[in-house]
Amino acid sequence: MLHYQPKVDFKTGGVIGLEALIRWNDPTNGLVPPGKFIPVLEETGLIRVVGDWVLEHAAAQFRAWTLAGLSPPRIAVNVSALQLGSRDFALGLARTLERYPDASAGIDLEITESVFVDDLAGSIEKLALARSRGLAVAIDDFGTGYSSLSYLGRLPIDAVKIDRSFVERMTDEPQSTSIVTTVISLAHALDLKVIAEGVETPQQAQLLRLLKCDQAQGFLLARPLPADEVTKLFEARFNMSEKPKS
Repeated sequence: MLHYQPKVDFKTGGVIGLEALIRWNDPTNGLVPPGKFIPVLEETGLIRVVGDWVLEHAAAQFRAWTLAGLSPPRIAVNVSALQLGSRDFALGLARTLERYPDASAGIDLEITESVFVDDLAGSIEKLALARSRGLAVAIDDFGTGYSSLSYLGRLPIDAVKIDRSFVERMTDEPQSTSIVTTVISLAHALDLKVIAEGVETPQQAQLLRLLKCDQAQGFLLARPLPADEVTKLFEARFNMSEKPKS
């Protein structure tokens, strides 16, 4: 099943996007944490099939919300290196968009930096195709993988997501704050949006706002929620300028 975690705009406090996060509802044990089953999917190669399933269901959910008269924010779907590296990725994406034409206006792709290691040219071509169809692309967990300034400016992307490990430590470690500051400045210089993931405290949110980060995502704002619950937040406004209580 899919849960959805909101992304909140620092300037308006509104929900500007959602990330679709897969959950396994085991009949015996209930919800199984992704950390326990995602590695198995990656090792067996089933992550490609599951990735296609997530894309399909996110597109269907966006259409269902739209037909219900709601104004859903864009939904980001994680794409694994195996999935993007598949020969059929572009064809599968095209077929999904044919079934759900309005998904072009409502689906984003999130990829990790590792996808560029084995086939930079091929990855660029596939992502450029996705963007030409109206989808936005973000690099997930930015700063933890294979970043290279030599190709960053060439990538057909719209945003970078600062890894939660930097966000977690930024209020205690000057080095992490420096990294976050540099990522935000670099991204803005390349006309990219910056999303901070793993925001869990008011102190983190306040510092990110001062550093002119664009969006925040994390437990401070909302946990991942089922589709019928996350709709309550579509019109919500979060106070992103509130100072932490001393």
